[in-house]
Amino acid sequence: MDFALTDDQVAIQDAARAFAEGQLAPHSAEWDEKKHFPVDVLRQAAELGFAGIYVQEDVGGTGLSRLDASIIFEALSYGDVSTAAYLTIHNMASWMIDRFGSDELRNRYLPRLTTMELIASYCLTEPGSGSDAANMRTTARLDGDHYVLNGGKAFISGGGVSDVYVVMARTGVDGAKGVSAFVVEKGTPGLSFGANERKMGWNSQPTAAVNFDECRVPVANRIGQEGEGFRFAMMGLDGGRLNIASCSLGGAQLALDTAKAYIETRNQFGKPLKDFQALQFKLADMATDLEAARLMVRRAAHALDNRDPQATKLCAMAKRFATDAGFQVANDALQLHGGYGYLQDYPLERIVRDLRVHQILEGTNEIMRVIIAREMFRQ
Repeated sequence: MDFALTDDQVAIQDAARAFAEGQLAPHSAEWDEKKHFPVDVLRQAAELGFAGIYVQEDVGGTGLSRLDASIIFEALSYGDVSTAAYLTIHNMASWMIDRFGSDELRNRYLPRLTTMELIASYCLTEPGSGSDAANMRTTARLDGDHYVLNGGKAFISGGGVSDVYVVMARTGVDGAKGVSAFVVEKGTPGLSFGANERKMGWNSQPTAAVNFDECRVPVANRIGQEGEGFRFAMMGLDGGRLNIASCSLGGAQLALDTAKAYIETRNQFGKPLKDFQALQFKLADMATDLEAARLMVRRAAHALDNRDPQATKLCAMAKRFATDAGFQVANDALQLHGGYGYLQDYPLERIVRDLRVHQILEGTNEIMRVIIAREMFRQ
């Protein structure tokens, strides 16, 4: 097993790092403070192929692997966690259309999604069904050549701003087998949005409820067949969990590097902080946990790329471990800064706020444990 990146992967990583350094990092604090959604910068990222990373090339995608995507999202998150995380959601929604949609659906939307002329959101969670996603209450009733959607989705990144919504809704029986997936365009009568949520972090992207009231969607906008939507959504989340874990790696690496630089220059009790063994041990543990998390994420990405039967379990393991470790590394980095870490003049408090939600979304880390245990007994 070769743990080194290929020459192509190094080039991809360098391109993502350069973009993060030049276009994300200088604006991260301002975007967070002003709650600004940098669509223009996201479209610049799309010019580098970062809006359709694992979408097929015939519709404008880059056609790269899940491992390549992990490398990219880690590098981008070193510049700004929140903005990179939104890009992961756009990629996940676009991939669902590419992987399971008809050729007509693929060609209608993906050339504009891969340039981010159109921006996409993923709509699964509802006010009454978060972890219990298969218990959704949003319905889609067939009426001639349209489905009529009624219900609502909660905590939707891009809600009210995105142009395209990949929506899971119930077309049949209760449970997972009664769920289908649809593409719903902004501006469709009956589609409305709640106010932008006031959040702890992820402030460079909007989050809002998405509501459907007799919202008519053409049958041609269904992704795959009736009853397949929940399976599609879960397959999307395998990759989504790796992507959000990768964003945790990038943010935590910035926090670690910032803390290392700080204790090298800060003096207390007549000597540099780096000479205190307790702080050396703390930094060593942070670096070790982060490297372990990176290895788990890349191992899971390799499994997903190769359709390993254990991929779902490995993705859940990587998401649970990397997001927990990433948050802890960032929180420890803040602690190493003392009072300065609590100030907005330093990036630590923003990284901590942005990474905290990674332990909740794409399936809470408690649900990751449920998945891991289920897959262990199944195998």
